[in-house]
Amino acid sequence: MRGVPLNRALSKLGLLSRSEATEAIRTGSVKVDGRVVRDPAHPVIPERASIVIDDQPHARAAWRTILFNKPRGVVTTRRDPEGRPTIYEVLGQSARGLVPVGRLDLATSGLLLLTNDTRLADWLTDPESAVARIYLVTVRGEITPDDSQRFEHSRRTMTIGTARLRPTTVTVRKTSRRETHLTVELHEGRNREIRRLFEAIGHEVTRLKRVSFGPLTLGELQSGGWRDLSREDVQRSFPDARLQRHAQRAT
Repeated sequence: MRGVPLNRALSKLGLLSRSEATEAIRTGSVKVDGRVVRDPAHPVIPERASIVIDDQPHARAAWRTILFNKPRGVVTTRRDPEGRPTIYEVLGQSARGLVPVGRLDLATSGLLLLTNDTRLADWLTDPESAVARIYLVTVRGEITPDDSQRFEHSRRTMTIGTARLRPTTVTVRKTSRRETHLTVELHEGRNREIRRLFEAIGHEVTRLKRVSFGPLTLGELQSGGWRDLSREDVQRSFPDARLQRHAQRAT
């Protein structure tokens, strides 16, 4: 069973930022399973380790995962040096101890999962898990048959600069000379992937919303709203054998 670096674990658990965690570890303020650890890269399994910071034990919280409808104009970070609103400011105490499963950029809205199960988050974002994400996309200009053909040929791999991007399906819902509305499915969540795909064929993305993550959907959830998911919801949605065993061990 693989661990994660201690400084990353403290950040993922929402106890300290990565830089704060690194400093606390190096100054001897952090104990793991009763022993002072000074190496920020020391591997731990967050759900199993006993962690004490400045002699204050970190109590293991009950398993929790939520589905959040992230508003546009909100960043997926705990703090923003530019002063932009964050998902934690929108969610308030509802997000205490939770970490986002991947990210949505500032201008992207829609479905974002947050959890305190770090191994679940890692599994869901691992490209090998191939969890489908579906987005509603609006771009400037008309998507032509030639554009559609380029996407059809690029379903395996589309190289943009040094990045190799992989759209799964691209479906035109409505098009005009002014703009085109599409549905895009991806199995990976690379940084700005959809925007870069359309920029490569000369179309600027003006609106981007994720509406599903695997079989989980926004439903009637309003922007800025959230709902708790049960462990059973997650197991039914992602019935991978490894994930099932993990959920049973975490009970």
